[in-house]
Amino acid sequence: MLRLSLIVATYNRSASLIRALESVAEQNAPLSEWECIVVNNNSTDDTRERFEEFAAAHPDHNFRMVTEMRQGLSYARNRGIGESEAEYIAIIDDDERISPDFITSYISLFDTTPDAVAAGGPIVAEYPSGRPRWMSHFTERPVANTMYFGDKVCEFPAGRIPGGGNMAMRRSAVRRYGVFDTSLGYVGESLVGGEESDLFERLRIAEAKYYYVPQAVMYHIIPTEKLTAEYLSRLSFNVGVSQLRRAKYYRRVGRVRIQEVVKWLVTLVLAAWYFVTLQWSKAKYLLLMRWNITRGLWSK
Repeated sequence: MLRLSLIVATYNRSASLIRALESVAEQNAPLSEWECIVVNNNSTDDTRERFEEFAAAHPDHNFRMVTEMRQGLSYARNRGIGESEAEYIAIIDDDERISPDFITSYISLFDTTPDAVAAGGPIVAEYPSGRPRWMSHFTERPVANTMYFGDKVCEFPAGRIPGGGNMAMRRSAVRRYGVFDTSLGYVGESLVGGEESDLFERLRIAEAKYYYVPQAVMYHIIPTEKLTAEYLSRLSFNVGVSQLRRAKYYRRVGRVRIQEVVKWLVTLVLAAWYFVTLQWSKAKYLLLMRWNITRGLWSK
């Protein structure tokens, strides 16, 4: 019986997609209990050919690919949800790998926790080229979205939500609360996100519960091109833009901007501490991140 549908959206990253699928193929869950749907979002590289070769090498696995012509991560994920058949749905990205217990952990959580509407697991960053010296806990968050809340199942802490590359939900939640807002989410090379935050805000407003599942581990592979000042600036600016869009929708722009002022005060204190302790690059990149988030929040 099909229990869980795993969705992987992909765009022009055939090599990393195959690495992700290799970890999917190593799942401990019985093959009859899950399917994996790869959503090709108009890739122009050899994604389709590489996938077909991989699927042919794993004939016993339920791998299939669909194409979503509308460009954007939210469109791709929504297409995957629409194509899926199982009662539980999990979503990962094409630049990661997952632990062998990933699927069984989510199935077990939903089977044993009736009030769990959605869930997420740990996110561990991997840096093939090495973790840069400038990266602090604060600047790592937007780049890698690292996450760890212990080794026991629990509700997510206040103010935190599952990461977009490691989340799961019941199909009934999709019917009740909807899917991803297509005005948010990465489009091609655009970095305006926020679609996960928007979805979980709807759940929070409805007082729906979402749980942290420690065994559902995702390893987020961060390439060298995402470890530059230019990338952090562009990403941070778009974090601010996505926050502004959601703030406008929920009519709380003033409150969000006041919160940003408070965050600046905290940022300045942290930056001063980094300077005093001779961690100048960490101070520089922390200020760079905050400045660009602020620019996005005050953009039109």
